[in-house]
Amino acid sequence: MHPQLETLLEIQDLKTQRRELGEDNSREVQEGVFGLSTEDALRMLDDKIAEMEESLPVQVRTRYRRVAARQTRVVVPVIRGTCYGCFVQIPTALASDADRNEEIRSCQSCGRFLYLID
Repeated sequence: MHPQLETLLEIQDLKTQRRELGEDNSREVQEGVFGLSTEDALRMLDDKIAEMEESLPVQVRTRYRRVAARQTRVVVPVIRGTCYGCFVQIPTALASDADRNEEIRSCQSCGRFLYLID
């Protein structure tokens, strides 16, 4: 898999963790089990997300931020030729490409980054 695509997936996972940490039941677990205040954990996640975003090339980072402003999930799978962000069929040439996840691709309909699943 393309390294930048892996970074985008990691950022998406961190943002999901951040959202879940904001929920009331997660706060109790975070503070009780891990002994880390929720505010400290949120700050650490924000710092890591910002660091990872800055490691992306400018073109990818700009596109990522534009899509992230509109969508919660920025990176989505393509399963059986369908983008699982907008559920629109992608071009057959893209779905059957031999290099599959070795370059960064995006959906022509919703703009999300794509990774192909067999």
